[in-house]
Amino acid sequence: MGLFSLFKKNKADDDAADIAAEAKAGADDEAAARLAAHSELERQRVQQELQRDIARATAMKIDAIEAAMAADIFDDEDMPWASRPARAPRAAALDGNTLPLLEAGTTELLGELDTPAEAAAAETAPVVEEVALLYANGQAELAAELLAAAARDQRDRTVWWMLFDLYQILGRQDAFDSLSIDYASTFETSPPPWNPPAAPDSAAPPPAGVVPTVALSGMLDADCTAQLARLHPAQDTMNGGATQQATLPAGPLRLDCSRVRGVTPEGCALLLAALRAVQAAERELTVAGAAELARQVGAILAVGRRDAGEAPWLLHLELLRLQNREKDFEESSMDYCVTFEVSPPPFSPPQRVALAPEQPLAAAAADRFVLPYLLEGDASAVIEAILAYAEQYPALVFDCARLARIDYGAAQQLLGALQGLGERRIEFRDLNHLAAALLRLLGAGASVRLFPHKY
Repeated sequence: MGLFSLFKKNKADDDAADIAAEAKAGADDEAAARLAAHSELERQRVQQELQRDIARATAMKIDAIEAAMAADIFDDEDMPWASRPARAPRAAALDGNTLPLLEAGTTELLGELDTPAEAAAAETAPVVEEVALLYANGQAELAAELLAAAARDQRDRTVWWMLFDLYQILGRQDAFDSLSIDYASTFETSPPPWNPPAAPDSAAPPPAGVVPTVALSGMLDADCTAQLARLHPAQDTMNGGATQQATLPAGPLRLDCSRVRGVTPEGCALLLAALRAVQAAERELTVAGAAELARQVGAILAVGRRDAGEAPWLLHLELLRLQNREKDFEESSMDYCVTFEVSPPPFSPPQRVALAPEQPLAAAAADRFVLPYLLEGDASAVIEAILAYAEQYPALVFDCARLARIDYGAAQQLLGALQGLGERRIEFRDLNHLAAALLRLLGAGASVRLFPHKY
């Protein structure tokens, strides 16, 4: 082989190696480009999740700061409104008169919770009224569009509250969560929790009528048996408790926990048994102040400590379940499992349960007339039941926790019937803000008191 042939061969080998190297580099560049694009999408997703977490953390921090400031202000011993020492318990039971109310602070009787709703701000009143009429006439989607547009331009919270209520009624939780982030950043406070009204069971008519109220107060302990008597009648010991379910009336019940100031394991066991009996009987149940009671029960629990027994843990889980707080339920279930080394009860969505916020002192005890999920068309049957209710009670209190919508015609019939009752104390409690706007538009604020739920 000649010298030139050897150089020619080496040059050909070098060219082939260069071509192979260039091809490999091109393939590597393409793979790197795909990886970079995927990484960018992943980075954007992680950034969005991080922004949501930051918004939630900011809202929680703001709440903590506000609570600390309130504690510093109202617990200052040098101020005239400083906290008073707790009174010693009375030796004898009171005879049922109204004097015990004098022991409550003035701000507790006439506080913000017991103030009727104010009219919408002047700059948003036209939007509020238009949306109220649209929704009353069944045009919920159009009402949602108008409210969403108004919320972008207005800082009046009435518009935001109406949109929160509408999203919950429509079951649009994703839109609700997105609005919650905007609400927290706009008003620098916590958004309302997801708590849609309980839809009626298609197999049974929606409840409407007088709702017996079981109002728990003071310490939830072994002495609360009498308070729970209407919720959980004593078992028939002669028949081993077999007739208990048959003797429970089929009507709805209301449980008000707003005035509970502490809990004991014995009281937790009694209330847990009562709640289970109500649900086993498939009764409609409205619970007021469930979140605060769950907080009080949770305060006496400690992971690994069994001295209080299982009842407080199980009641805490039941209260979380009734509020449909599945994530908190699962976390507490793990603590229960670790403490007692047994499997926790499974989570199941609550059925036939409506929630109401903690009630002011003056509104906690009266039996209420529950309005149905939907009130439209001819409301004569409901009005007839209301008139019968008015014959038995001097003050009329309507429980609107389940009321999702009332149309224009039914609202006119209802208000006309109430005006015919003369000088009476009439209250609508736990209204959604859409129904409250409609009743206010029809002049209800002049004759009755409207209490939309607080956000």
